[in-house]
Amino acid sequence: MDIVFLEEIKLDIVIGIYEWERKVSQTIRIDIEIGLPHSRAGKSDDIADTIDYGVVMERIRQTVGEKHFSLVEALAEHIAELIRGEFGAPWVKVSVAKLGMLRGVKRLGIVIERGERPSA
Repeated sequence: MDIVFLEEIKLDIVIGIYEWERKVSQTIRIDIEIGLPHSRAGKSDDIADTIDYGVVMERIRQTVGEKHFSLVEALAEHIAELIRGEFGAPWVKVSVAKLGMLRGVKRLGIVIERGERPSA
């Protein structure tokens, strides 16, 4: 399986369950691996034969700006559903982390995988 990845995406969003978290933006880090439905792009050199990561980023920025999430789990699930539903990815791995949230903890978050990862 061919995988497109986007690493260390940093966004400032309002996320959290506590009142103080909903008052100020926090920096989150997102890492995404997207399984491609086929491997034609390597031979065709045509963007139509792959998932356009620029459009994926556009949609993530748009949707994160429109919707409030209390949990990093819900944000990760939303991103996974968006990528699988809108872009036809058979498999996706999404990591969402809050940065510097707790003293002594560099980042905390969740990693999820959705869909089936076909064998090579």
